[in-house]
Amino acid sequence: MHEVSLVRSILSTLEEQFSPEELQQLKQIDLQIGVFANVEPLLMQNAFEAVKKADGRYEHVVLHIETLPIKIHCEDCGVSSLVENYVFVCSRCKKPSNQLIQGTELLIKRVHFED
Repeated sequence: MHEVSLVRSILSTLEEQFSPEELQQLKQIDLQIGVFANVEPLLMQNAFEAVKKADGRYEHVVLHIETLPIKIHCEDCGVSSLVENYVFVCSRCKKPSNQLIQGTELLIKRVHFED
């Protein structure tokens, strides 16, 4: 399960950016995960819970995951379209497009701290 290593990487990134005192005040991590990112949100949530339990420092932290749909851009007509059922076709001109503009993300969108 590569989600465990992803969770550890996220926590490591936060540890590089914030002091131990600040991390004690951390209460929520907001992630954005694209549908095409090869990360299963439920497995990511389960991995986060397992790492939290093993580490102890993040027991009070909640992980919120926002799933981003796949979006493409059509070079022919200039329209951006959501991909449905993995059919990569422009919604306006119906031409195929492989110009992904959204859906592969794995981003720390925001972190919340106690007041």
